Amino acid sequence: MARDTRPRLPEGDDGKTIVNMNVEGMPWYSRDREKAPKPGPADFGLTPRQRRAYRWAAVKAALAVVLIFGAVFAAFIAFCDFVWFR
Repeated sequence: MARDTRPRLPEGDDGKTIVNMNVEGMPWYSRDREKAPKPGPADFGLTPRQRRAYRWAAVKAALAVVLIFGAVFAAFIAFCDFVWFR
């Protein structure tokens, strides 16, 4: 009998599971398959000071977006009030 010499994984596949396709209701569902460990919160190796800085930068970015949208909305209301509906 000829032995299969093809590689087990296609080229470029590192074998990591992106999404577990063992979903209840699918024809291939199996309860016996071992469950993959659920990933916990990602730490990324940051110190508490770096995490705080990262969060503060995210808050500043969100505030900048909110302020820009608020200013554009206020300018639109002022334009409507003082120019368009006169």
